[in-house]
Amino acid sequence: MQTKSVTFRLTLFFSTVSTAVLLAVGYLVGSLVESHFIEQDMHELDGKTELVRTILAKVSYRSDLDPIPQLLQDALVGHPGISIRIVGPEGRTLFASSDAVFLDAPMEDASRTNVPDRRGPVVRERGAHAFRELETMLPLGIAGIPPTRVLVAVNIDHQRDFMSAFGRILWLSIAAGILLTGVLAWIAARRGLEPIRRIAALAQNISASRLGERLAIETVPPELFDLASAFNAMLARLEDSFRRLSEFSSDIAHELRTPVGNLVTETEVALSRARSADEYREVLYSNLEEYSRLSRMIGDMLFLAKADNGLIVPRREHVDLGAETQELFAFYEAFAEEKGVRLILDGAGAILGDKLMIRRALSNLLSNALRYTSSGNAVKVSIGALESGETRLQIENPGEPIEPQHLSRLFDRFYRVDASRQKTGEGTGLGLPITKSIVDAHRGTIMASSENRATCIEIRFPAAASG
Repeated sequence: MQTKSVTFRLTLFFSTVSTAVLLAVGYLVGSLVESHFIEQDMHELDGKTELVRTILAKVSYRSDLDPIPQLLQDALVGHPGISIRIVGPEGRTLFASSDAVFLDAPMEDASRTNVPDRRGPVVRERGAHAFRELETMLPLGIAGIPPTRVLVAVNIDHQRDFMSAFGRILWLSIAAGILLTGVLAWIAARRGLEPIRRIAALAQNISASRLGERLAIETVPPELFDLASAFNAMLARLEDSFRRLSEFSSDIAHELRTPVGNLVTETEVALSRARSADEYREVLYSNLEEYSRLSRMIGDMLFLAKADNGLIVPRREHVDLGAETQELFAFYEAFAEEKGVRLILDGAGAILGDKLMIRRALSNLLSNALRYTSSGNAVKVSIGALESGETRLQIENPGEPIEPQHLSRLFDRFYRVDASRQKTGEGTGLGLPITKSIVDAHRGTIMASSENRATCIEIRFPAAASG
């Protein structure tokens, strides 16, 4: 079954809530209007009942009952909707207004002792008319005579007509309000979800050539600000990744073109005429150097590909950084003497990590430092522990300072501080990126700084990995 859209759900929710609210309001309004009419009627009924009570209280003798009809008839002038009926102790009707349509309605015997003193108000149908009636037991001023029964009624035909018309208008208005609320809820939901549709439209148009587009954060509602910011951040990361991938592809093509071009050229020259076995052997030795360089480059690229996908899992073994550095000093001793560069080790420290990976990272850094250190200077390796528990290793070499804009990109693949510098057969241009991948795999950090005509590469291994 297809999932309902968010617009439909919001519209249904707001319509349901508004329907419940409007129905409740309609019921409350209807109840209040009807209560108002009942209150008005009770005011009339109580007033006339009190009038009759006052008149009957003045009756001291039976002869005083004779003027009561005229007194009540005069009191009802101007109150055409009020009807009164008074029944005496013997069941004789003492008074009945001219429009009292309930004269034929039987009344309880006034002599019964269990008859309540007040009953009502109640609504009764009398033919085609409806009345709200109040029946009360009122005493006479004559001693020894039981109370009289007084029935006061008010015609409510006009109220019923009004409530009927009012109810129709009210519920039609509520129905229209429900429909209008549904439409407005749909419009509001559509407009409220417009930023999401813009995000979807932008996502649909994203391609490698349009990664620079961004959502206008200032036009996004606060509820969607985090989503829009995260989307823009994702696009920025994608743009940066595509840029790096494009640069990496270009660098790969450039780096592979040189050795392949050398191989093709040397092979063409060798095949241009017949040569001796020694000459062919020399060509093969030269080609072997290029093949070795290609092999190292491919191996380095495979290593970085594994690192990018989290496939490098270093072993945890005791690694003495001082001992590893001394062994690498012995390995590079001949190269250092040839360049007239001294190698200095200061401090000691050990970590838990992969010995082969750590040695490869240190070898890359030493090789790079020796390559750019002029004769008569020294490459210094410092090892020590920080107060945080981290183990720090620094490799410092003198040389031309590196501009700040280049420092953050030293660990990018094939990145050159001097774009005009051509690679030689000494390296593949991937040494520093591989070193960073190894450090990252050990959950460490690596950074570069260049000041006072010296460049320093610093590695910090976390305390959890300290040995």
